[in-house]
Amino acid sequence: MDIQALETFIKTAEQLHFGRASRACNLSPSALTRTIQRLEEEIGQPLFLRDNRSVALTASGDQLLAYARTAVLDWNHCRESIHDDKVTGTLSIYASITAVYSLLPDLLEAYRAAHPDVPLKLRTGAAERAVEQVLSGEIDLAVAALPDQKMTRLEFMPLAETPLVFIAPKSAQRSGRSLNLSKEPLVVPQSGVARLRLDRWLQHHHVTPNISTEVSGNEALIAMVRLGAGIGIVPQLALDRSPLRKEVRVLADAPELDPYVVGLCSSKRNLKRPAVQAMWQLAATL
Repeated sequence: MDIQALETFIKTAEQLHFGRASRACNLSPSALTRTIQRLEEEIGQPLFLRDNRSVALTASGDQLLAYARTAVLDWNHCRESIHDDKVTGTLSIYASITAVYSLLPDLLEAYRAAHPDVPLKLRTGAAERAVEQVLSGEIDLAVAALPDQKMTRLEFMPLAETPLVFIAPKSAQRSGRSLNLSKEPLVVPQSGVARLRLDRWLQHHHVTPNISTEVSGNEALIAMVRLGAGIGIVPQLALDRSPLRKEVRVLADAPELDPYVVGLCSSKRNLKRPAVQAMWQLAATL
């Protein structure tokens, strides 16, 4: 069982689509299939359940995925530590579109200038999934909101603080009524720090909310508010960078929630890798 085969399996498990995985691995579909079949022969168990419509991991596939991620991380760590005279390896980063536009440009530019031989892999997605990506081992570093509870497996470096604001469509008229979160339709994140802060406020004030829509990602939330789905809660930082910012308005009479801190997060294990450590140290100086 070699590292390249494990990397191919990891990519296939993440994509759950053999065609997309073969393109991501720069392999022909037949070569990727042969790699998976060899792994299944070594394991003695099927790794994927496949039919004409879907691909899913088996229980054995789930077990191998956890092992494969650890093995690939250990291999990269060993390979990079041998070249202790320069930073080598790769660096994968997960961030929302907002973070890519607002928090990462200077940091990525400085990193590329200092370590031009380190390939950067940038993946974008919903902000509330950032910590999950790091903990699963899929990503080396992520831009995330600082969790309210300390997580022993994570290290966090603050980059910015942003308030949480309630927004409504700019065209909506409320006739001087005060905001009532038990009656107004709400557009809320499915999970994450903003959702936890809102749920805690609602519980403390004994308010049963009228949740009309749950979304993944601040960009989607702002779009749904602009379409009139309800009142939403979003970080000011995300609103400031949104192309729809002029089509929604911040509600002045809304509850005040604690702001949250946005920063880099990584696992303690990943921070031992030179490529990750170099980014961490650089972020501390900017």
